[in-house]
Amino acid sequence: MTTLGTPLSPSATRVMLLGSGELGKEVLIALQRLGVETIAVDRYDNAPGQQVAHHAHTIAMTDPDALRALIEREQPTLVVPEIEAIATPVLQALEAEGRVRVVPTARATRLTMDREGIRRLAAETLGLPTSPYQFCDSLAELQAAIDGVNGEKGIGYPCIVKPVMSSSGKGQSKIDGPQDVPKAWDYAMAGGRVSHGRVIVEGFIDFDYEITLLTVRALGTGGQVHTQFCEPIGHVQVGGDYVESWQPHPMSEAALREAERIARAITDDLGTGLNGEAAGCGVYGVELFVKGDKVWFSEVSPRPHDTGMVTMITQWQSEFDLHARAILGLPVDTSLKTPGASAVIYGGVDAPGIVFDGVAEALAEPGTDLRLFGKPESFAKRRMGVALARDADVQAARTKAKAAAAKVKPRAAGG
Repeated sequence: MTTLGTPLSPSATRVMLLGSGELGKEVLIALQRLGVETIAVDRYDNAPGQQVAHHAHTIAMTDPDALRALIEREQPTLVVPEIEAIATPVLQALEAEGRVRVVPTARATRLTMDREGIRRLAAETLGLPTSPYQFCDSLAELQAAIDGVNGEKGIGYPCIVKPVMSSSGKGQSKIDGPQDVPKAWDYAMAGGRVSHGRVIVEGFIDFDYEITLLTVRALGTGGQVHTQFCEPIGHVQVGGDYVESWQPHPMSEAALREAERIARAITDDLGTGLNGEAAGCGVYGVELFVKGDKVWFSEVSPRPHDTGMVTMITQWQSEFDLHARAILGLPVDTSLKTPGASAVIYGGVDAPGIVFDGVAEALAEPGTDLRLFGKPESFAKRRMGVALARDADVQAARTKAKAAAAKVKPRAAGG
């Protein structure tokens, strides 16, 4: 797709986002800069992306009838899933009927919406290195998977338990001993996007660090799909939720080449189209564990990644610009502009329509920036914004980003 139309006209190129949080909002803005007519869909009113899109709709995206009806009514050129909780069989059916093009593909969306599909693809089909794992449908199965049964070796302690379908680390916990197992099961059930009682338990890998390798599939000048990589992004997670990230993260040459090999293998497979043709353009966030020169695959999202928000200050084209350009069939530039970092700003309070103090103070430090997402309701641990910082030294950028985030003080309006 190299011809773009004019928004709100018969020639418009129309893109629908399914999920319109802070990441979707930035994708919508990037698309609008290229003259695309945008449609933001979410499960609640006034989501961040709905505030900037040409059209906004609120539906239960897990309802297949409602999802099909909306897509058939709006007739978008592209459908871009931005979250996991979507009725993916409908997307596959509409794609197979030739009614719509799903980004990157409907198959990729289905496989990555839950951890079982993507883990089995990576480990069992592609043979990529991963942690040992089992899937469990009950607390008893989880305990048996950890302990082992019938003489077979179990996952053992410590281990990690996650719902098969969740986002931003929700429902994820580390188990250090038998006393933690019931609590981890209950936490996983509460944190999953769909409560169907299934988890993955993974053996704990003794890694030095974890990275996100943003992998971009885009059309080259000859019309063929080419894979490019952004500089690796390091990050810190607390309870499975990202709290800060930085770019570039230093790696050995051997580890970087292995990370790129793994990322290329998984995205090449996910990018395969209905008839086996190369397709699946866009940004993929590939999460990897690294120890020395060894690398293990962890997860992949076929869309911009929360840790990649740092690219809004570090790259000439942010991950959102890259995604918008790649899905439209346009050239991309993954090069780094400057080292930098990001730090999350949490809501701190449970209240609607909060206000933010300290914004001027946060921006007073040279080389810092903020994104306040505009979410209509705050929760104590809900991500409401992000501080960004650039510096010639990554560690200095991290310090600046965390200091800027700490100066922003969300509070209840009138409080």
